[in-house]
Amino acid sequence: MKHLPLIGVLLLSACSPTAPAPAKDVAAAPAAVDVAATQAEVRTFIETYNGYYGANDLDHYFASFDPGLTQWWPSGRVDLATYEKSWREGVAKGYGTAKAVVSDLQIQVGPSGDTAVATYLLEVTPRVPAGKTATVERNQETDVLFKQAGQWKIVHVNYGPAAPPKK
Repeated sequence: MKHLPLIGVLLLSACSPTAPAPAKDVAAAPAAVDVAATQAEVRTFIETYNGYYGANDLDHYFASFDPGLTQWWPSGRVDLATYEKSWREGVAKGYGTAKAVVSDLQIQVGPSGDTAVATYLLEVTPRVPAGKTATVERNQETDVLFKQAGQWKIVHVNYGPAAPPKK
């Protein structure tokens, strides 16, 4: 009798009528994700987060980010600590945001319902010292979010200038 390679022995024993059937773990089956409800949660989160940005509510704004946040700006990669330090210093000197408006918000939800990607246009009116406002900036933003311990947090941001609106 020829010797079967080990894989052949394993396959034959798995197919043998005396081998027990693999157990089915019904509890491990993923629950159906309510995509519309998850999109509504993320929409509210993004609008609230940008509301904090527009109001210069830095404690709530920075609490929206995961501590391991990664970001791409036109100037390159920026870590959370550097961004927060810079933004807080600027606001203390009278800079900041006079207004932030979200439009064209689109949300994709991951299959497990605990990840999402939000893409949108963000029109920002910067605030400058002495109460003057600067020219409106039109930006495109992509935020990647994870839901951890029941809360959405932004784990990645890609932010840059958007093309002017079509006329």
